[in-house]
Amino acid sequence: MSERDKPDPRQYSRVVVDGLAQAPSRAMLRAVGFTDEDFTKPQVGIASTWSMVTPCNMHINALADLAAKGCDEAGGKSVIFNTITVSDGISMGTDGMRYSLVSREVIADSIETVVAAEGFDGLVTIGGCDKNMPGCVMAMARLDRPSVFVYGGTIQPGPKHRDIVSVFEAVGGVAAGRLSEAELKDVERTAIPGPGSCAGMYTANTMASAIEALGLSLANSSAQEAVSSEKQHDCERAGRAVMNLVNRGIRPSDILSKEAFENAITVAIALGGSTNAVLHLLAVAHDARVELSLDDFSRIGARVPVLADLRPSGRYMMSELIRIGGIQPVMKTLLDAGLLHGDCLTVTGQTLSENLANIAPYPEGQDIIRPLDNPIKADSHLAVLYGNLAPEGAVAKISGKEGIRFTGSARVYQSEEDALTAILDGSVVAGDVVVIRYEGPKGGPGMREMLSPTGAIIGRGLGDKVALITDGRFSGGSHGFVVGHVTPEAAVGGPIAVVEDGDPITIDAAAKTIDIEIDPEEIKARLNAWRAPPAKVDRGLLAKYARLVSSASQGAVTDNPAG
Repeated sequence: MSERDKPDPRQYSRVVVDGLAQAPSRAMLRAVGFTDEDFTKPQVGIASTWSMVTPCNMHINALADLAAKGCDEAGGKSVIFNTITVSDGISMGTDGMRYSLVSREVIADSIETVVAAEGFDGLVTIGGCDKNMPGCVMAMARLDRPSVFVYGGTIQPGPKHRDIVSVFEAVGGVAAGRLSEAELKDVERTAIPGPGSCAGMYTANTMASAIEALGLSLANSSAQEAVSSEKQHDCERAGRAVMNLVNRGIRPSDILSKEAFENAITVAIALGGSTNAVLHLLAVAHDARVELSLDDFSRIGARVPVLADLRPSGRYMMSELIRIGGIQPVMKTLLDAGLLHGDCLTVTGQTLSENLANIAPYPEGQDIIRPLDNPIKADSHLAVLYGNLAPEGAVAKISGKEGIRFTGSARVYQSEEDALTAILDGSVVAGDVVVIRYEGPKGGPGMREMLSPTGAIIGRGLGDKVALITDGRFSGGSHGFVVGHVTPEAAVGGPIAVVEDGDPITIDAAAKTIDIEIDPEEIKARLNAWRAPPAKVDRGLLAKYARLVSSASQGAVTDNPAG
């Protein structure tokens, strides 16, 4: 490499701090601790999602300090700043949940704003909850400056193998008369023992694993407990790693290829991950300017099996997978089988194959991760369905335990709250297809997760007897016969808007179809007579989001000219 071709480690910060005219900038920075020497170093933003809003993020301030330490020791000048987080688990089932997916955009926008405004040369982002993780990565892709993502880590399980989903399902258990309120209180008091993200292969652990497979975090960053020496070491290593990227000029655009996204999809499927991975990977690909569609998930899902017996549909938690080696051995298995692209570059500065070269297999006798010749499911549990109910696609999470085909009678609700009431009071019975509509990105607005109704269905013992479809989405903790992301959504006149009580609906995960079994002319007549209901909000962030957001089939992004 010639001198002319060498990357400039201070490409952005020198504009802010070099020269006579920038004396005011330097004066401001001296007040926050900069020295003369610091002005000659690459500046690295450390984006912390710390807050006391949720246990997922309550420890991240300490992790940010460690990442800053690693950066500074490697010759950079770290600058810690914060962005927001909201808690899905706390706001679930309430109007507050409408802000959850919206917060992904706020987080991405805020990180982009700070890094670009302050002239940082590199970036470390630390996320610990469902939406701040893809939000961090979306900002990394947009900014395209040397960057590393750090996962805040998984929570330890509570006693009796409890976690947050145990609480949601216990609510349904009380409604069904199988649990007392005293027993529910005991579950409530013990399910969340401390810091970290939800314990199963729910959205946080799914996205952490997918981001590692993308190549944007260091090896095993996705498989460490929040409170552990391994996670502390991971943060220091991330601070050092970003300086290696800055000095070598390696950017997210060098890492985020179409093949990298295929790796992320493959790993998410093999681990039995959340449907939210579909929504978030589409959004990240949009910001990385990589062509990715729902059909890519179907194409890859046809050849990738589910190997992990992890919650919500399986038996084990992330902390138990960590103890046998995390996700690296399963990635090595997938690589050796030709299911991963090994030549993809990662934030280590090496390829995925190089990172996995010396990874040992899981210990003999473990049954958390199945061998390729004995999978839990031979193809993906994430089924993209099309049909007259979802012409632009819907995403089902079908483990196979609840069957692969369901036909039932529609029981229609205009909101999550109405559906939850009906489930808990026994109005929903075996054979019903619960339809929850006007909960999509525009109609919600905000595309709420449906863990409360799905948890109640499981808690009442109806998991294999009732299906649920929605233009909203599901928590990673949801399981059962559930279909979300139905597009077009009801608020824009999609067919889900005209389903009526009693309509026969068939969901076929094998044929990848979802249909209302009524005459096409009847559907057409209903759609012609349909009129959009008034918007639920007319000012503030949610109103702005509803105006800007694209379809869930496009990742529900807010800067898509197609809208």
